[in-house]
Amino acid sequence: MSLLEVGLVAQLALALLAVTAAVAAPTPLRPLLAGGATLLMGLSGVATGALALGGRTGIVSAPLTVGLGLDARMTLAPDRLGGLFMLLAGAVGAVAALYSVGYARGPAGSRTGCAAFAVFLLGLQLVPASGDVVAFLLTWELMAIGSTILVLAEHGRRDQVRSAGLWYAAMTHLSFLFLLAGFAVLTVAGHSSSFAALAAGRISGDQAGLAFVLLTIGFATKAGLVPVHVWLPRAHPEAPSHVSAVMSAAMVKMGVYGVVLTVTRLLPGGPRWWGLVVLALALPSALYGILQASVTSDLKRLLAYSTTENVGLILSAVAISMLAASSGDSAVAGVAMVAALMLTVSHAAFKTVLFLGAGALLHATAERDLDRLGGLVRSMPRTAVAFGVACLGAAALPVTSGFAAEWVLMQARIHGDSRDQLTSALLPAAIAVVALTAGLALLTFVKAFGIAFMARPRSPGATTAHEVNRPMTAAVLIGAAAVLALGLAPGLTATAAATALRSAGVVGAVGAATTTSAAAAVGTGAGWGVALPGIGAHLDPLALTLLALAVTLPVVLVTWLLARRHPRRDVDLVWGGGGVRTSPRMPYTATSFAEPLVRVFDDALQPTRDLRVTHAQESRYLVQEVSFHQHLDDRVEKSLYRPAIAMLDRAGDLARLMQNGSMHRYLGFSFVALLVVLVAVAW
Repeated sequence: MSLLEVGLVAQLALALLAVTAAVAAPTPLRPLLAGGATLLMGLSGVATGALALGGRTGIVSAPLTVGLGLDARMTLAPDRLGGLFMLLAGAVGAVAALYSVGYARGPAGSRTGCAAFAVFLLGLQLVPASGDVVAFLLTWELMAIGSTILVLAEHGRRDQVRSAGLWYAAMTHLSFLFLLAGFAVLTVAGHSSSFAALAAGRISGDQAGLAFVLLTIGFATKAGLVPVHVWLPRAHPEAPSHVSAVMSAAMVKMGVYGVVLTVTRLLPGGPRWWGLVVLALALPSALYGILQASVTSDLKRLLAYSTTENVGLILSAVAISMLAASSGDSAVAGVAMVAALMLTVSHAAFKTVLFLGAGALLHATAERDLDRLGGLVRSMPRTAVAFGVACLGAAALPVTSGFAAEWVLMQARIHGDSRDQLTSALLPAAIAVVALTAGLALLTFVKAFGIAFMARPRSPGATTAHEVNRPMTAAVLIGAAAVLALGLAPGLTATAAATALRSAGVVGAVGAATTTSAAAAVGTGAGWGVALPGIGAHLDPLALTLLALAVTLPVVLVTWLLARRHPRRDVDLVWGGGGVRTSPRMPYTATSFAEPLVRVFDDALQPTRDLRVTHAQESRYLVQEVSFHQHLDDRVEKSLYRPAIAMLDRAGDLARLMQNGSMHRYLGFSFVALLVVLVAVAW
């Protein structure tokens, strides 16, 4: 048995151990024992994924009886591309499991919650390890069932959890149905369910196009792209925070993995319109997601919409790669696809920290509304540092993982092949979308960090907040360190991405570069920076860090020296220059901070405003109280899903007219149906 096979079997064994601990362990020890076993399972996923990424091979296969006398086999055989996503899922799962040891209390720490979390992570880690259609669909459904149970964990406490669970269950099974149909088309066309056989068969024509459309819809639904994103801002806020972190950082990436697997291995070399379809889904998702995130005040809902934006950017890179490949520009195609994988890893790192940090705030304050937070930088300093680093990564600022990944993405778009007219026309629009989303992301995460941690506390919970326990703190600090490490040494991620894509048949155009040489070999070596020899670009994060320090340190030093010459004094002139803001109502709230954006994008957002003015009884010219409330609905949900649901409700009401309990009417229906069948047979 190879090391890779040992790793796959170890994940199954540790998952069984975690479920057993969740069911049998006493309540005080359950989070520790079940969380510890789940942590080990995540680490085994990291090790197995690293082995697969390094080129190790192995197969774990088991027979399955599917009924009607038909037998199939479930095969786990990860390649390099699957190994990268296994490593990512295992790392995110391990950090979340460590966090759950200190966080999982109440429904999230119940037998069902702990067991479902282990099952969820097992399915998540085995999806990219699947070697055939049967294994892929089974592990995909295992992932879906486990996550659905976890989304509903607190349904007894809040009514909105049930609604979120219904939306999530409906959309995740819609995704499964499209995937089932798409893989059925591939299996029939390729006469096999094995991914290796399907890749070797080179399916083309109308069958390939139909399979691509079905699979893209299925994977886009799981990834949270507009307009099939509606489950994401509902499920993420209501799930336990460590579950939200895994869903956002790793589970939606299985949708990205599915798209990359389809266009690079199962159906490579597709026509240009495939790339246009992916781009048409990706760019609106990026813009819509960050716009909604920038104006919401619910912290977890903000992060959920931000995930839609990040996935939109990732798949826009995939689309640019497809368009460049169709026009013969292999260098740009390789760089764009590597950018997609770098963005995937980067997003997994900082979004894990952001959701875990949001959970820490919720745990300490019982609040997730930014308008009711504030002043937490003093009472929760370690969480503030980790959350701030993750915000820098989400805003793509140096020297974080987000900056390096978006730099590679911009290089691919800037150096797009100008010989192709369609690609040349679309690339400027794509660049403009990235620029706009980057600006809105900066505003969004300045709001998230500044409103939550600065100024004065705005609620009793924020006033009495304290730092969370050690497992939770360790988890967020480990994640923040990963965000910085991936930003300081992006060459490691670029090399891993290029290696994974080379095994999938994508031409590599990226190499890691040392700080002294930008001419490293393509896709080989290890170092600090990223070299793009195919397009003549190079990023040296160490030099960038030194430049940033050279610019900022003198400013900090001069400010500190001037501050020492003028010691701080407390004054009572509240409205004077340099006055003290004595009331927490005086600083900006999240709603007031986002108000200019709401006004600029008023036509797109269409907010509902309610202004109530209460006059004094003595005179209508004197105002006693002013109340303002603003509500922002999801425009896609309001315009597309709610009318469809209302139509289905009306159809259900009409169906009740037919099913009124009358036996005579039912016999009449049966007679008419029999006549229709006889006429059809005779015809």
